[in-house]
Amino acid sequence: MPKVEEFTKNSRPITMAILAMGGEGGGVLADWAVDMAEHCGFFAQTTSVPGVAQRTGTTVYYLEFFPKLAGEMKEPVFSTMAAPGEVDIVVASELMESGRAVQRGFISKNKTTLITSTHRVYSMTEKIALGDGRVDSDVLMDSSRNAAKLFISGDFAKVAETTKSLISAALYGALAGSGALPFDKKDFIASIERGGVGVASSIKAFESSFEIATQCISPTPKSVSVDISIGRKPKEASTGAQQLTPEEELEIINNPNGAVGARLQGLAGRIKSEFPEPVTVMLVNGIKRCADYQDVAYANQYLNRLLTVRDAEAKFGDGTSRVLLEVARYTALWMTYEDTIRVADLKIRRTRFNRVGDEAQVQNDQILQIREFLHPRSEEFADTLPTAAGRWLLRTKPVTNTIEKLTKNGIILQTTSIHGYIMLYFIARLKPIRRRSLRFNLEQERMDQWIASINQEIESNYDLAYEIAECANLIKGYGDTHANGWRNFLLVMEQVQSLRNESGVAGRISELRKAALADEDGTKLRAILA
Repeated sequence: MPKVEEFTKNSRPITMAILAMGGEGGGVLADWAVDMAEHCGFFAQTTSVPGVAQRTGTTVYYLEFFPKLAGEMKEPVFSTMAAPGEVDIVVASELMESGRAVQRGFISKNKTTLITSTHRVYSMTEKIALGDGRVDSDVLMDSSRNAAKLFISGDFAKVAETTKSLISAALYGALAGSGALPFDKKDFIASIERGGVGVASSIKAFESSFEIATQCISPTPKSVSVDISIGRKPKEASTGAQQLTPEEELEIINNPNGAVGARLQGLAGRIKSEFPEPVTVMLVNGIKRCADYQDVAYANQYLNRLLTVRDAEAKFGDGTSRVLLEVARYTALWMTYEDTIRVADLKIRRTRFNRVGDEAQVQNDQILQIREFLHPRSEEFADTLPTAAGRWLLRTKPVTNTIEKLTKNGIILQTTSIHGYIMLYFIARLKPIRRRSLRFNLEQERMDQWIASINQEIESNYDLAYEIAECANLIKGYGDTHANGWRNFLLVMEQVQSLRNESGVAGRISELRKAALADEDGTKLRAILA
């Protein structure tokens, strides 16, 4: 970046684009930068183009700076929109936004300094994908690094969280540390102080990120105190457990009892003595999930359900235990399907209230309100009732019509109110009757049939048995999503029975399974089957 004295009246302005989501303080960052530039004798302008809601886009703040040259009183004519290939500095609040900036052509190899946070806030297209719809973070990092003249990255969201600030302050520190603007560090800090809001926490975030940025551009980078790693990409469907490091996984394998509480010690011992080592971590997570969902007896039932697959794997497997591993994964997920009892239980947990409060940065003198947007259908009511009562409800049209009429526009329930909390509390306390419910008995029967299909094939076609195990990934969610997934699952399983004696059947089932995950309504799957 040229120094102030190097500018002439024919020079081009310094251009900068900030890509930030709502609530991240992108506007504040832009205001700080404009205020700093004006106090340092520059003309400055900022414009913004709002994105759309639900994380399908961000607001793009575009800034231009030009010094007030001696003897030149006319203001320069600034652009209001970033032009591809003409942006000197791009600041992205999240890794996907860095990728979007590359895709839009904002990043130039011969001029652009790109500053991005490496954390991910998944977009709606990633979240609604039936399979693993996430964009590979490593690909985003590589494309960003290769596109820019200078690339500065770090987990600036973690910096903001640690300092109880907004990510805008952390990114501002990284901008200062990059040296991409012709201003001193003290000028950046002065603009934060003039803002007058959250000054202390903002300066803490600024200082931490300034250090990260200077280490990124150092000829011999040193380690910094903030984790800037991307982390491993987990399996497309897990048991919901936190991603573990290899060291943590090894600790669980060696001592599964140390990974569970007192009430699951006996089951952890079973895992250690009765199951092969490659599935230990998955099984430990599985018993914890099932016990949390229902009780210890249910977690024991989870292990019992896997015994036939364990024996078949030992006798006919290829030594990898991969079929048993996937059956353990999806059985844990299937046994803890989402019903009204589970949803209510999760929504009123203290840990959830604490997490939401921390994310919203609620202060001691503030009141937190959480509103749930619920859209229950008659099927959800029937699924929770005892089997006979649930079947009666589904075949009694006046009752189902009344339920659909009352809930067609959804229900807004304030969990933090006495009325809302008590309502969900009593629904969550229905857990003891779950075993007698319509949905529970139906799902147990379906699981047993799926496992029987795997055992039927594992001796003659191990790869096909593996694909049948993976097909359980088609069944997920609730409402229409679950209904569509189950329908797709049945279509694929019909093909298993039709093609089981043909060569290449495992590859064909894999193709159909991936097609079923391509869209929710099964359009691509039906097209291939046709």
